[in-house]
Amino acid sequence: MYTILIVDDSPMIVDVFATMLERGGYKPITALSGEECLEVLKTTPPDLILLDIMMEPMDGWETLEKIKANPETRNIPVLMLTAKPLTPEEANEYGPYIEDYILKPTTHHQLYEAIGRVLTRRHSIAADIERAREDGVDSRLIDEYERLSKSVDINRRLLKILETTYNIRDARAGVGEEITRAIKSMATSIKIQEERLNQIRAQIKSLSGEQEA
Repeated sequence: MYTILIVDDSPMIVDVFATMLERGGYKPITALSGEECLEVLKTTPPDLILLDIMMEPMDGWETLEKIKANPETRNIPVLMLTAKPLTPEEANEYGPYIEDYILKPTTHHQLYEAIGRVLTRRHSIAADIERAREDGVDSRLIDEYERLSKSVDINRRLLKILETTYNIRDARAGVGEEITRAIKSMATSIKIQEERLNQIRAQIKSLSGEQEA
């Protein structure tokens, strides 16, 4: 059973998510602030963290930075939970550190799907890395593969959220040129990352084939 830490400064919201997770077969643990989250992590590291953004005095982004700055907690996957629309700046700055961005309110199905996507991706990448190491693939290539595999998947998701968010706003008031440029720049960056990831996959496949021969 996977243990999931819910971090939100609203006890009511924490209770709602805890109930949803229990129904989904997960073991929820809770924290009502960023500070409490960091204390819980010292003694009970979970398999995944659901982290609200709009908290006081330490908000979710600051809490995320502290989690990722600590070698003992940096590898715990974090899903950001919020009713606040994602901005292109946040996507660029925090994208490398999160696994997904879930908009509240969310349904049981959406929550379970997001959690399942994160856990499945992590297991898949770990299995690929293990095979590559067994085949003697260079560690630097493996590290780049691990980083890009996660980054491309997450950035695709964040880009989709941004496009949906600002297309909705565009229908009412129009999207500013700065936001439009930022979204296009992100799309270009993802395309470059995907091309490099495909090159690495081909290299690893080639090296693995040579090892088998």
